[in-house]
Amino acid sequence: MAPIKVGINGFGRIGRIVFRNAIEHDDVAVVAVNDPFIEPKYAAYMLKYDTTHGQFKGTVEVNGSDLTVNGKTVRFYTERDPANIPWAETGAYYIVESTGVFTTTEKAKAHLKGGAKKVVISAPSADAPMFVMGVNNESYKSDIEVLSNASCTTNCLAPLAKVIHDKYGIVEALMTTVHSYTATQKTVDGPSAKDWRGGRTAAQNIIPSSTGAAKAVGKVIPSLNGKLTGMAMRVPTPNVSVVDLTARLEKGASYDDIKATVKAAAEGQLKGILAYTEDDVVSSDMNGDSHSSIFDAKAGISLNDNFVKLVAWYDNEWGYSRRVLDLLAYIAKVDGNA
Repeated sequence: MAPIKVGINGFGRIGRIVFRNAIEHDDVAVVAVNDPFIEPKYAAYMLKYDTTHGQFKGTVEVNGSDLTVNGKTVRFYTERDPANIPWAETGAYYIVESTGVFTTTEKAKAHLKGGAKKVVISAPSADAPMFVMGVNNESYKSDIEVLSNASCTTNCLAPLAKVIHDKYGIVEALMTTVHSYTATQKTVDGPSAKDWRGGRTAAQNIIPSSTGAAKAVGKVIPSLNGKLTGMAMRVPTPNVSVVDLTARLEKGASYDDIKATVKAAAEGQLKGILAYTEDDVVSSDMNGDSHSSIFDAKAGISLNDNFVKLVAWYDNEWGYSRRVLDLLAYIAKVDGNA
């Protein structure tokens, strides 16, 4: 089947990484981009050069008000109101909403006025249904018009939690994500009225922070609702983060048993989403990894057969962006358009 035609609203950090991932994704073709704050020449520059992920492996040119990427035209719009973006012009019926602004169902639905059929929000949403590939994507129904791909941390945590919960039962658990700094943080100390710590210099501090990622797992795995919560530590690294899941198990299991269970899932039903490694890796080794979650077998520990600490890495930019596209391709298939 031909790739589905996709539009991206918001050509910021995630928007551009989604675009780069789409070049490697056989089921998806980005045909249009919208960003009211960027002119085409600057968009081409930012797509071509990336401090974290290196130069774009291909050609990027500007042709009038549009981009030409690897010889293919990508329409470039600069509309502030999503309702005014003419997605139908290019047949971009599946939209990635990556501005970080239109994260509710009502706001994201504005894309439908321009001809879009489905919108995937690349962030958690207050009211749109959340789907995590490999966890609850099979509960998607074609009448859903706006959906959320949850957060990068939820995408790392949920597959691992599902594997452990399905096999051993999680009685309760706490999660800490040791998370690279992001664009919302400060290069020098600055005002941050709602989060005083978050206003401190990102590159010089370990900053405790809140996260809804663990509680969100309860939305995609209902049997874990109320059993899981967590926090974040923002650290001075530019990319790649790691989840520490400390869980009390219903059924006792040795750490070797748990490793075998995760490895089997990584090689089986969650292949491509969950990975397993026994190598002595560090965070930069995961830069550019397209898995949602990479289980680090050597990093975890157990106190006893019912109390364990499990560790999983994730490229919070690249791996998450790949899942956005996988979710788009999946819903298009369910919808009968792929």
